[in-house]
Amino acid sequence: MDTVDMGEFVVRRASESDADALVGIDVIAVEGDDGRQASIRRWCGRGLAVVAEDASGLLGYCVVEYTFFEQGFVTMLMVAPSARGRGVGRRLLDAVAASCTTPKLFTSTNVSNQSMQRLLQRAGWSPVGLLHGLDEGDPELFYLCQWQAAAAAPDGRSPAPDFD
Repeated sequence: MDTVDMGEFVVRRASESDADALVGIDVIAVEGDDGRQASIRRWCGRGLAVVAEDASGLLGYCVVEYTFFEQGFVTMLMVAPSARGRGVGRRLLDAVAASCTTPKLFTSTNVSNQSMQRLLQRAGWSPVGLLHGLDEGDPELFYLCQWQAAAAAPDGRSPAPDFD
């Protein structure tokens, strides 16, 4: 399956050709952050990003990497400011949880990012730890996708939708 129909928008694996459009909706990349722009191009090139799109174009993206203690980790979730409040972030999180290839899926956000914390809690993620020292004065909260942990098959792997 190339895409997963999510109602008014679809979720699909990003391609290298999506990188410029993702840079255009990422509020940090738009401000000229060369590191973020390079990361977006790398994520798209390696097939690590999943995008949500509708007839108007790309609405947001989510990146999962498998370098966090050999478990899935949502490295980035970004929803275009104009698409916020439409369920895009939740649908992206649900899609990456369903496609995660490890028994556990984690993410983190700053204590100051209340909107991300609310999204994670509504999506069924549970807080599992706090780390000081990454961003001075703004600790990092770590979350575990409980749905992903519960959905893992007996062999410890979840069935992955085919985004390719």
